[in-house]
Amino acid sequence: MRVLVLDGNENQAVATVRSLGRAGHQVEVAAHTPWSKAGLSRFAKKRVQYPAPQESKSAFIACMLEYCARAPGTLLLPMTERTTLPLSESREQIELAGGKVILAPHETILRAFDKNETTKLAEQLGIAVPRTRQADSRANAHEVAAALTYPLVLKPTSSESIGADGKVKATGAPVYAREAGELDAAIEDVFSRSPSALLQEFVPGGGGGYFALMNQGELRAEFAHRRIRDVRPTGSGSAVRESAHPDPRMRDAGLKILHALKWHGVAMVEFRVRPDGSPVFLEVNGRFWNSLPLAVYSGVDFPKLLVDIAERGDCDNVLQYRAGVRCRWILGDARHLIEVLRGPPAGFPGPFPERLPTVLEFFRPVPGTFHDNFTIDDPLPEVGDWADFLARKLPGGLDRWTKR
Repeated sequence: MRVLVLDGNENQAVATVRSLGRAGHQVEVAAHTPWSKAGLSRFAKKRVQYPAPQESKSAFIACMLEYCARAPGTLLLPMTERTTLPLSESREQIELAGGKVILAPHETILRAFDKNETTKLAEQLGIAVPRTRQADSRANAHEVAAALTYPLVLKPTSSESIGADGKVKATGAPVYAREAGELDAAIEDVFSRSPSALLQEFVPGGGGGYFALMNQGELRAEFAHRRIRDVRPTGSGSAVRESAHPDPRMRDAGLKILHALKWHGVAMVEFRVRPDGSPVFLEVNGRFWNSLPLAVYSGVDFPKLLVDIAERGDCDNVLQYRAGVRCRWILGDARHLIEVLRGPPAGFPGPFPERLPTVLEFFRPVPGTFHDNFTIDDPLPEVGDWADFLARKLPGGLDRWTKR
């Protein structure tokens, strides 16, 4: 099958290209940049550049329609909310042009990407959630905070949003307030990036997730891992992780939510895991996730299974896989090290890694570790990962880091 993998600068795009190329599919890679790390893979047969959806949703969709008209029958696989949202909204046009998508209904997509909506759903299902309130303005945020207990987490309502100008933009990371004196700065930060925000009481513990492939609301494949180091030590995106069998409580909660949504396609249900091991629901990520390479290395080939559904309407059930497989995102781990050396962000109320042990762990080799972007038979995506970071992301990143 011909597959166009979008968002070629993401780790999950690299894993998807390798998976589908090895399975014999005709894989092409698209990105809003002239080159991408997934596009450097030896399994990428062609590279396509599209207008950045965050700049013009209409130009992005026009490019996708033109591509589908030239290559009818192509399956479009978005890797981020930036491309998932506009493709979902325009799915009828895509299909009329000859393209295919494997997505839940658009109303379900919007609901799943809205953290407030999914928090309400989880609460209705009897799943533990942080005490949460939504604020639609800076003034309203102060009123909402008065009804909650510190410390607080403030986060954009959605990870990506489509503005009135048609642009899709990332809304950024959570911020924290340990007490009322830190609230003004946190509110200003989050509302500078998002028109609305969630205020949640901070849940101590670490991050966790349940990963699944659903076919019209029915489970087809699942996966879980244990986080060893996160890119942001406050808990966001794993840099080093190890495959593990799903915690029964997390699995039960994740499946309740996906069944209630009648989800179709891949999804990650994210949790905060308290020190006693009990999971607390955070959000649903209704697309491929950054740590996808570990699932594939462990025996759950989510990209191949998803394409099987596109080709024949269903796929094999994959509910068993190898536990104890370790995978590392080298650049992400380097970013973790830098974050630890800089110290905790303003207002963060939880424990933070110590500097010396982190340095020692970073340089300690662990035999048998796989890598997100590097393989012996396909090394260029690793080069592309660092080149993308240094050429496109580092200047803004340095500016952001120095302003903490």
